[in-house]
Amino acid sequence: MANVISDETMEYVGILAKLELSDAEKEAAKKDMESMLDYIDKLNKLDTSNVEPMSHVFPVQNVFREDVVENGDGGEDTLANAPERRDRAFVVPKTVE
Repeated sequence: MANVISDETMEYVGILAKLELSDAEKEAAKKDMESMLDYIDKLNKLDTSNVEPMSHVFPVQNVFREDVVENGDGGEDTLANAPERRDRAFVVPKTVE
């Protein structure tokens, strides 16, 4: 089944995407969109009633290591030279009234 995309639809797409397309570019885009819609029609005809949903094509497993802090955040070293500090933060002059 061939899908037909009207010139009016292409104008609307151009406006939404804020694209300025030449007539040749509009025709090429129209053909591309019709091709995509034809492919979607083919996919919609497939019987997937016995196919289990999946989130990945390949089996996926967690490959992350445990999150273990080894060297700390260096906060005390960072604040060691601060002219003034409060708790674990620098004290700076007020800049907004």
